[in-house]
Amino acid sequence: MNISYTTASTSEELLQILSLQRMNLKSAISIEEMQHEGFVTVEHDFELLKRMNDYCPHIIAKDNEIVIAYALSMTEDFKDEISVLRPMFNELDANHIQNFLTMGQICIAKTHRKMGVFKGLYGAMKKFSYPKYEYIITEVDATNTRSLNAHLAAGFEKLCTYHSLGQDWELISLKIS
Repeated sequence: MNISYTTASTSEELLQILSLQRMNLKSAISIEEMQHEGFVTVEHDFELLKRMNDYCPHIIAKDNEIVIAYALSMTEDFKDEISVLRPMFNELDANHIQNFLTMGQICIAKTHRKMGVFKGLYGAMKKFSYPKYEYIITEVDATNTRSLNAHLAAGFEKLCTYHSLGQDWELISLKIS
C-alpha cells in the first residue's frame, strides 16, 4: 500500500470523491453499518464540489492513483450553498468563532479504514491550511458516534451541542498551529 496525502487538483479526483461519497451516504447504507462504520450526510454535485475546491482545495488520500479518502475544505463563502450547514455557520457566528476553515465532510473507503488515514487527512489539512487559518471547524451528527470519537481522538475539542433540522449536532474544533 502506497498512501499519499495531497490536495485535489483534477476533475478525475473530484469524480472519485463523489463516487466514494455516494457509497457512504446515510441513505445508501444499513442502520447497522451506520452504527458501526459511520456515514456522510451531505451529497454534493460536481459543480459545487469543484467551486469549493477552486477556492480552497480539498484534501485527499490516494493509494497509488485511486482516491481512497477525502476531507472537504469549505470556507464561509459557501455557507449558503448547502442548506443543512447554514445552522452550523449561525452557531459559529453566535459563538464569535473566527479565522477558521470548515472541514465539510470526511470519508474513508471501507478498504482503508483503521489504518491511520483519518489522522493523516487532518495532518495534511493542517499543513495545507497553516498559517492562513487558526482552526479547523466541523460538526458531527450526534448519533454518528464513530465519527465523533475519531474526531476527539484526533485532537478536536467540543465547542457546543446544538439542535437543528430535528437532530443534535456536535460542533467541534481543531487548533492548527
